[in-house]
Amino acid sequence: MTESSPTSPADVRSIVSRNRVRIVFVALILLSAGVVVNGATEDGISTASQSAVPEAPATENHTVVTESGRAGTITVYSPDGEVEYYNNSRTKYFDVDPIEGEPMTIEYTATDTIHSEGPTCGEPPCARNVIERLDLTEEDPTPEVIYKRYDYKESAGEWHDSTRINETHVAIADIVADQVFIVNTETEVVEWLWDAQSDYPIDEGGSYPGDWAHINDVEYIDEGQHEGRLMVSLRNQDQVVFLDRDEGLVEDWTLGEEDNYDIQYEQHNPDYIPESQGGPAVIVADSENGRIQEFQREDGEWNRSWEWQDDRIQWPRDADRLPNGNTLIADSHGNRVFEVNESGDIVWEVPSTLPYEAERLETGAESEGGQSAAELGLESRTEEDEGGGGGGDSGGGGLSIDFNPIEYLGNVLESVLPHRIYNGMLYASPIWMGSTEFAAIGLGLLTGMIWVGTEIRWQLRDAGVRFRVPVYRRDE
Repeated sequence: MTESSPTSPADVRSIVSRNRVRIVFVALILLSAGVVVNGATEDGISTASQSAVPEAPATENHTVVTESGRAGTITVYSPDGEVEYYNNSRTKYFDVDPIEGEPMTIEYTATDTIHSEGPTCGEPPCARNVIERLDLTEEDPTPEVIYKRYDYKESAGEWHDSTRINETHVAIADIVADQVFIVNTETEVVEWLWDAQSDYPIDEGGSYPGDWAHINDVEYIDEGQHEGRLMVSLRNQDQVVFLDRDEGLVEDWTLGEEDNYDIQYEQHNPDYIPESQGGPAVIVADSENGRIQEFQREDGEWNRSWEWQDDRIQWPRDADRLPNGNTLIADSHGNRVFEVNESGDIVWEVPSTLPYEAERLETGAESEGGQSAAELGLESRTEEDEGGGGGGDSGGGGLSIDFNPIEYLGNVLESVLPHRIYNGMLYASPIWMGSTEFAAIGLGLLTGMIWVGTEIRWQLRDAGVRFRVPVYRRDE
């Protein structure tokens, strides 16, 4: 048998012309562009104006939703689901709580980004953080600034949360300074302060001074064994801690460990459930792990007593246990606020572009009126219980008729990227972009680079430039 001679470059060019290769490149780029354009032009969620805000299903009480990111908004839904109040005058809105004894009066934290240099900002961007009060019973509700402060930077410079202690004092989670402080809002005198550096080493958590502790939540506990203390979330240390105003950090009560992501990973908005409601327990949005979970205090330790997730949840940042036993959840990159019942089924849902917090009014602040999962006997539900997610071809029997290769690539991309990186991509991109659009852009860019490289190689070859392997086999 004789060996066939290797195909020469001339033969290859005769079989597959350069123009045919270019057609393939063009087709791939057009396909990628088509996917992106289709995503951008589809009717999607918008909260950029009051008229664009989607209506919600009817429920028994008012619901408040805040957004921080693509659009800063605060929206109040009436029980019939219509938008009763809307404001987007601030850059970002964060925590919201009702005033005790006034269920239709709320206080919230918000941030204005200052982009221009001036007396209040020497090196833009800077931040103006405010606590505002809003009486929703007024005919034309107008926010009243309760307390404000200017900060030298905007990124990791916002106040994500505050908690009212009494009529004159408020505790604030101060991200920019890695501190929690209590201020008299009438005199504007800071009367108590805890600095995270007093109990945590600077070489743990995030980078210093960029975004070290990222203290994103503070809650005043007004009953039980922790009465008068504060519960605080250190996001970048993956920990929820308890603070005594006389003694500082309460030893042996910390929930979570540095970089132990099996417990929680960069959590948001933990709520304390006291003994009277079946606690001590903490319900928390385990953001980077994409789940809601609850921990029960048992025999001097925190034990996970409940968790919930489905195949859509992506970077949740709030969860409140309601008096009826349901749980209200703000799913930031899932672009929704929804309520699950005691069986784990979604019973109420409204779209939202990037929700930060959801509050059901007339039920007490956050999880104040809700019982613990242990008391309610809640059963956990995970993505596996939902039948798995990811969107890939799981049939194992070949491609289905509806198989979408770019969607498949997007699902692969989402599964291989670390949660933190993928969530960062979602946070920085328009709301209509998801894994499929990311894959399409990646495919288009890769195709373009290969095309450019191929054209350069062809040009060099036509000019007589040849590339040879610099290592040769020496004949014996």
